[in-house]
Amino acid sequence: MKFILGKKENMSEYFSEEGEVFPVTIVSAGPITVTRVFSKDTDGYNSIQVGYGTQKKERITKPKLGQMGGVAYSTLKEFRLKPADKSEAKVGDDIDVSAFVPGDKIMVSSISKGKGFQGVVKRHHYAGGPESHGSMFHRHPGSMGASSYPSRVWKGKTLPGHMGAKRITAQRLKVIESRPDENLLFVRGAIPGAANGLIMVRKSKKG
Repeated sequence: MKFILGKKENMSEYFSEEGEVFPVTIVSAGPITVTRVFSKDTDGYNSIQVGYGTQKKERITKPKLGQMGGVAYSTLKEFRLKPADKSEAKVGDDIDVSAFVPGDKIMVSSISKGKGFQGVVKRHHYAGGPESHGSMFHRHPGSMGASSYPSRVWKGKTLPGHMGAKRITAQRLKVIESRPDENLLFVRGAIPGAANGLIMVRKSKKG
């Protein structure tokens, strides 16, 4: 079961045995607990539901607490399995970072940093107009490019709007080191999201 939940800690430098130095992201991952197992025979598909983190029991409803097995997890996530895959996991089993070994290719999903309402220069990398006095065209989107036909703005036109705060998945990341005793995972390069943000680590679909 190559998946786990965790939080993004910070970035650092990693020195390999060959003397190479490269950036890594430190992830505080797991352990997660299996709270429910879905099978194709009873539920129509294969999946594993896991719980991560804890919170006060007063913050959640009793039906949801019963679904969690009496433990107030702060996060519940479901990981779908392939139709041909049949997991041997049981309710109560724990999954930690030992599921990943150095060299594993993974994909990381999280919510990117929110940047609020932004213009086209920042949001879509428009060049903008002249900055000289009197140009009256500095950071505006400019012409919409539609006159008598079709007399409307084309769908998909890049315009100002809300930027960030979207689910982003980074593929083909590489595991550098796994420390089960500290629940830490070292991933080469940067991953989306802010510090202390919830992230989902899975086996990469792309080699």
